[in-house]
Amino acid sequence: MGDDAELTAAVLAAQNGDESAFRTVYRAVHPRLLGYVRTLVGDLDAEDVTSEAWLQVARDLDRFSGDADRFRGWAARIARNRALDHMRMRGRRPATVADETELTGRAAASDTAGEAMEALATGRTLGLIARLPQDQAEAVVLRVVVGLDAKTAAETLGKRPGAVRTAAHRGLKKLAELLRDDPESTGALDALPPQRGPRSRAVSAGVTHVRTRTQKDM
Repeated sequence: MGDDAELTAAVLAAQNGDESAFRTVYRAVHPRLLGYVRTLVGDLDAEDVTSEAWLQVARDLDRFSGDADRFRGWAARIARNRALDHMRMRGRRPATVADETELTGRAAASDTAGEAMEALATGRTLGLIARLPQDQAEAVVLRVVVGLDAKTAAETLGKRPGAVRTAAHRGLKKLAELLRDDPESTGALDALPPQRGPRSRAVSAGVTHVRTRTQKDM
C-alpha cells in the first residue's frame, strides 16, 4: 500500500478513535507542516504555532472528510490560520501578498527552478526560503515541502491554481539564484520529485530532516 493510501487509512482510523493511527498521521504530516509554519512566523514561534494547529486538528478531526491529499491541505489551512492569528496577537502585520493578477502569467521553462527544487531537502535551503516574497515562499513550501497539488494549495491560500503554480515557479527560480550565491549550499543537492500535477498521486519525499517535536507522545 502506498504512502497516500496508508495516510488515508490512518486518518480514517484516527477519526474512529484509534490513538495509534493519530500518531501515525502526526508523524507523517508534522515535519512538512512545521516547515510551512516556519515560513510564516519564523523559527522562534513555529513549534508553538504548529502545536496549536495540531490541537485544532485533533479537536475537529471528526468534521474532516477526504483522502490524504485533502487532509494535508486541511491541516495546512488550519496551520496558516493559527499562524496569522499568532501574528495579529503579537502585533505583527501578516506579510503582504502581491496582487494575484501579477501571478497569472504563463510560467516559462527554467532549469534553475529544477535545481532549486532538488535542493529543498536541505535545512539551508529552507532558511533561504524566508528571503522570498511571501506569496512565493508559501507556494513553494505548500507545493514541494507539504506536497500539495496546485488545486489543494490554491484552496489553502484562497487563490487560483494557475496563480499558485506561477508563484511557485517564480519562487523556485529565485531560490536557485540564492543558492548559487550561497557558498554553504554548494553540493547540498538531495533530489526531490517535481511539483505535483493535478492528476499525480505520488507523495513528495518531504523534508524529513525536520524532527523537532513538542508533543513527544504523538
